[in-house]
Amino acid sequence: MVWLQRLRRQSAWDPLPWVAAIEAGRLEVDAALLSVVAEHLDAALSLRLLQAWWEQGCPDPPWPAWIGRVRDPAIAAWLRQRLLDWEQHRSAPLEPALLTLLGLQRQPRDGALLAGWALAPLPLPLRRAALEGLAAGLSAWPLAELRTDLRRLAVDLDPVLAGEALNLLARLPAARRDLLALGAVGLDPGVEQRRQRRLAALPATPLLLLVHGRAGGVVPAELRELAADLARRRGAPVLLEALSGDPPQPPPGWGEASRPLTLVPLMLLPGNHVRHDCPAIAARWRRQGPVKRLPFLGAWPVWQRALAAELVELAAGSEAAGPPLLLHHPLEGLLAQRYFAHLERCTGARCRPAAYSAPSGDELLSSLRTTPAGSGLTAPALPLALAANRLTDSLAARVGPPLLERPRFQQLLLTELEALP
Repeated sequence: MVWLQRLRRQSAWDPLPWVAAIEAGRLEVDAALLSVVAEHLDAALSLRLLQAWWEQGCPDPPWPAWIGRVRDPAIAAWLRQRLLDWEQHRSAPLEPALLTLLGLQRQPRDGALLAGWALAPLPLPLRRAALEGLAAGLSAWPLAELRTDLRRLAVDLDPVLAGEALNLLARLPAARRDLLALGAVGLDPGVEQRRQRRLAALPATPLLLLVHGRAGGVVPAELRELAADLARRRGAPVLLEALSGDPPQPPPGWGEASRPLTLVPLMLLPGNHVRHDCPAIAARWRRQGPVKRLPFLGAWPVWQRALAAELVELAAGSEAAGPPLLLHHPLEGLLAQRYFAHLERCTGARCRPAAYSAPSGDELLSSLRTTPAGSGLTAPALPLALAANRLTDSLAARVGPPLLERPRFQQLLLTELEALP
């Protein structure tokens, strides 16, 4: 032991003779010796010792934990092959440390392999080691797949595995969304307590909802109710700023905080408000503190999918043969044309301009008739208006309420905005 201590104090020495002696069986290997030798191993020598350990039939499980921590593609390939071989034959017990070491190699392709082992009906030590491997290389794995796998593991019957999976989920970017979604699932009581603690450690930032408003800066009641509900759910201020009104007062303490104010333009079209007013308003708020500006609501894929689903239901309840209509404020320019073409492709509707100054709802819908002449039918129409405005006022009897008064869109906005960081 004295010579081992002397060796540990030396800053540079050649580990090759020691590796050769271990391979030949001339040295009795224990954790103390491995801990000293491991500090001086390069990838090639680490791989040689791993291979020697494997060829001995895995007699000493602690070996890999000491000698397999050098990061190298060749070591990752060797570890990967050992796991695949075991999956095919399962002729002998597998040392769980190999799964953890594969995660330490941080090769992006191995994230799915480790998640598969963690989710599979395997011995619990192997599943837990696979999850440790995911934790060891957490930032290296493709994020979307990792979120899905960790959400599945968080509801596992093993509370230890589920709790660790939830911990990893809380470490991912924008983790609030995933933690909130798990609240609707029957988690183990201990895991649920952990979820609540993780959520409490991720306080929500203040939101600024930018809306059109009505004449004189009046904000429709449905938008005020949305903001109040969100503030209650998020436990953080939710401000409303109408383009036609005065800006609200900043939330208390925000200018000195490191977490930004999140500006959400609740606008459905890429018009002048989105292209010019939103950047100017964001710049004004940034003079007081940090601001994160999200894309306008109409650009969100989840919103566009909701429009498509609503239109399918409208068409199913209509006798008209033509495609449904999306009635929108008139916009000009190439950007607007591209946006409406995209919206038509993803919703199956026809986008039609509907000026707020139209003389009457009947005249407007008559001009937009898309069903065969003489049928007496007009295609079902959906107003592209989040809250009440002149368009929905004039056509209320024919197109129904604005979108925020419809359950699908109200719930979508509450869910999406509550989950924001």
